[in-house]
Amino acid sequence: MIEKISARKQEVAARQARASAMKEDATAPKPRTIYLAGYDVFRADALEYGEHLRQACLRHGFEGLYPLDNAAPPELSGRALAQWICEANTGLLRRADMVMANLNPFRGAEPDSGTVFEVGYAAALGKPVWVYTASGASLIEQVATGRDGARAVDAQGYTVEDFGLNLNLMIACSAQVVVGDAEDCLRRMADAQSSLSPTWS
Repeated sequence: MIEKISARKQEVAARQARASAMKEDATAPKPRTIYLAGYDVFRADALEYGEHLRQACLRHGFEGLYPLDNAAPPELSGRALAQWICEANTGLLRRADMVMANLNPFRGAEPDSGTVFEVGYAAALGKPVWVYTASGASLIEQVATGRDGARAVDAQGYTVEDFGLNLNLMIACSAQVVVGDAEDCLRRMADAQSSLSPTWS
């Protein structure tokens, strides 16, 4: 009889432990989601690289949302396909908690224009935006080819802004800029989150 009572108590205790664990799982905070913006979608290994980025996000406690996670309907082409991609990407941007963008130069001296649009879109939605680029050099150092009086100018004669920033001021003053690669950026984002930096407000 005593053994039956003891077994019953153990069963009740085990059931309570399972219920407690399930409750903890249900109330545990979900990882913050990051929209992974960048010209990486044009790489020959874009899908594999997207998975690499998602795994990097997981290692730092985030969930990555990659544009190519969206599979377009096979019957679409041309403008209709472009419109579908645009809407799918902006949908992911609205769903994400924040954005991480690859702003290395693409097809010239400037970042990919589509990625820059996504950075601005996220900023307009009030989402934290983090960007990374390999160069910490100022724009003067990056693109100026000479001077025209007091102006630093590029190869076409246009003024190069001289604020000591490595990106256009509209980006540099609206986002957290990290000099490095995606891993460096994610590390900084994780550090900011763990320290409850005002960046996350």
